[in-house]
Amino acid sequence: MKKVNFAEFGGPEVLHLVETEEPHAGPGQVRIAVRAAGVNPADWRIREGQVLKAHPVRLPAGLGLDASGVVDEIGEGVEGVDIGDRVFGEGTDTYAEFAVLSAWARMPDDLPFDQAAGYPSVVETALRTLDQVGVQPGQTLLVSGASGGVGSAVLQIARDRGIAVIGTAGAANQDYLRSLGALATTYGPGWVDRARQLGPIDAALDIAGSGVIPELLELTRDPRKVVSIADLDAPQFGVRFSGEAGSVPDALAEAATLIARGKLHIPVDTTYTLTEAAQAHIDSQAGHTRGRRVILI
Repeated sequence: MKKVNFAEFGGPEVLHLVETEEPHAGPGQVRIAVRAAGVNPADWRIREGQVLKAHPVRLPAGLGLDASGVVDEIGEGVEGVDIGDRVFGEGTDTYAEFAVLSAWARMPDDLPFDQAAGYPSVVETALRTLDQVGVQPGQTLLVSGASGGVGSAVLQIARDRGIAVIGTAGAANQDYLRSLGALATTYGPGWVDRARQLGPIDAALDIAGSGVIPELLELTRDPRKVVSIADLDAPQFGVRFSGEAGSVPDALAEAATLIARGKLHIPVDTTYTLTEAAQAHIDSQAGHTRGRRVILI
């Protein structure tokens, strides 16, 4: 099968499409014929060799955590899924024609594969950080860097829980944030004052990692009410850095329910082929995403 691989840490140029043996489902796993793979910031951080305890790397290595596809192999002890089922979930080396998933859920009937591939890690991260930041119904949450996949999920899930949301993003994404039920403002000089004018802020999430922790503390006045998923220096300010996943199966089940209820929709910003994986990483690192980027197989 074809698979994206890298034999050394570095920039996007280290990614290569190779021919390799197909993986097989072990106990508690399923294998899918991949239809689409999600592109996450964690992917290029792994490629660069950044320290991620949740994703140790042994070179040469593949890439990709999220995928959607059709089950074609079922491991020992797995129940409740059949060959031919359409599923989305998390696994390893999903930038490939076949991948093994360790957590999955059936896709809602009307959900296309490209959209489905964008949900697993994003929704797990959104649910985890919402719980960690401790924001309650009736309160207001600020999301810094809100137009990407995780931000899009946080805004919608928070609104469904009765939480008011304020999102920061570039000028081109202001209407997009409003379409998700958020009050919106641009980042850049003066953004703290602009956010403050939108109302009192009870908690904040740092999604983009753009060095805004001091400003978020100024707005919330409490480091316990700020969580970052992107700034490794957050603990220096007494702020929690959230980097390890919680229960992925529970997150996938909740995602499927929210999607079926019409309460969660994350658009696909750009699609790529396996041969364009390096470009997908370049675009992901540049930011300014509206929704998700996915690789189509």
